[in-house]
Amino acid sequence: MKALILSDSHGWTNEVKEILDRHRTEVDIIFHCGDSELELEHPALAGAKVVKGNCDFGADFPDDIQEEVEGIFFYVTHGHLYNVKMTTDPLSYRAEEVGANVACFGHTHIATSFEQNGVIYINPGSIKLPLGRRTRTYAIFESANDESKVTFHHQDNGEVVEELTAVYK
Repeated sequence: MKALILSDSHGWTNEVKEILDRHRTEVDIIFHCGDSELELEHPALAGAKVVKGNCDFGADFPDDIQEEVEGIFFYVTHGHLYNVKMTTDPLSYRAEEVGANVACFGHTHIATSFEQNGVIYINPGSIKLPLGRRTRTYAIFESANDESKVTFHHQDNGEVVEELTAVYK
């Protein structure tokens, strides 16, 4: 199974649509981890499951999503409600509480993935305003044959950011 994960697009529409169109036919699900600053029905988000970020106003999006895809249970949230800029502990407690295999979050604008207590955590970074490394990124999670892989991609051309790629067994 394959999931496309992006976050923190902060009002960009053409770039979001380009990324979704680039990968739409090869993934089973698309998650946007918040701060899209768009409305639920915006055409750029067509086909994506989107959570509410701290810069998203109104009640269009849920605070979190719990979704099972081909036996992989995802927990998706923006992260601001879990204080992820300081620590991922509250997020990890919640992910473990709901039985997630994968927890996706944004808010920090820092592309990263790691495994903790059997849960894979993915922050796809920001496609508009990255922090840490200045590469605008999104992520693809793949799972097959008891192995999971997270690849990060450049926002503009989809090329893989090799040094961020991680494999989890």
